[in-house]
Amino acid sequence: MSRFATLPDYIQGVTYEIWEGRQIASLHESYGKDMIMRSTAALIIGTEGVIKDTLASQAVFPDREILGDDVIWSGTEKDGYLSSHRSIITGRHTGHGVFGPPTGKVVTTRCIADCFVQDDVITDEWLCYDVSSMVQQMGHSPRDWAAASIAREGGPETAQRPFTPDQDRPGPYTGTGNDHELGTRLADILTHIMDYDVAVIGKTYDRAAHIYHAGNVTGWGRSFAEAQWMQLRSAFPDAKFEVHHRIGRSDQGEPDRAAVRWSLTGHHTGYGVFGAPTGAPVHIMGFTHAEFGPWGLRREWSLWDEVAIWKQILLHEAQT
Repeated sequence: MSRFATLPDYIQGVTYEIWEGRQIASLHESYGKDMIMRSTAALIIGTEGVIKDTLASQAVFPDREILGDDVIWSGTEKDGYLSSHRSIITGRHTGHGVFGPPTGKVVTTRCIADCFVQDDVITDEWLCYDVSSMVQQMGHSPRDWAAASIAREGGPETAQRPFTPDQDRPGPYTGTGNDHELGTRLADILTHIMDYDVAVIGKTYDRAAHIYHAGNVTGWGRSFAEAQWMQLRSAFPDAKFEVHHRIGRSDQGEPDRAAVRWSLTGHHTGYGVFGAPTGAPVHIMGFTHAEFGPWGLRREWSLWDEVAIWKQILLHEAQT
């Protein structure tokens, strides 16, 4: 029997214990021994790898707080749950690590993690930090940070590869979410956008919609949303878009909301925020959360890892 009243309580409670309670060793209980973490930055297999990654992150920002913004979930106690957890992460850079000597800067970013939970244990995970937001607050461009990461990891031959489908391992979770109308609505909106039907935003978004996209890009209104989605799609115009998971929820006391995990897989064949076309093969793991009101989609949070994208492009260029 769970010591938490609900799945959101479990996700928020375990997150607090690990990060702010400093109970990193509790990952041995809350994560499966052979769990699969598909971070945008890399594939991590097993609890030991997750613990090492968590310890390194905590050492760099020892006062880090993870503020749970929402948990959008599906499933049952019998079959297990899929939680899509949106968080705000903030901390002061006072420790040594990949960012170099401490700068004292306060860094705030967002994260979305999809976790499969059964019997209070997480065994499958898909994870995206807004890394480009973090590095820009530390004074670096996403491209330069990706290049520096490749050099720090020993060069193109030995650098850690961002997650791509060919690395994936089968895990215990094989579901695709639930059949709630709101999840279907959000998935349909994203599919239309990626099929170049950007006009769908004018038909489905509230005029006062608030948007958050990767790189801490924020703004209001339909035209802003159109511009931001076109910036991403135009860089990878031939990439294949897929919806992998969708959840819709209408809970008492909560806004109508949905969570969709998606991907773009193809080649860098267009101009845009990632520079001139390189032909590099690129996989983008994307996450979108949305809230709906009486006049349409009123809040949207979409994350992908711009540093991981740049790293794929630069590794390709180094090999050609």
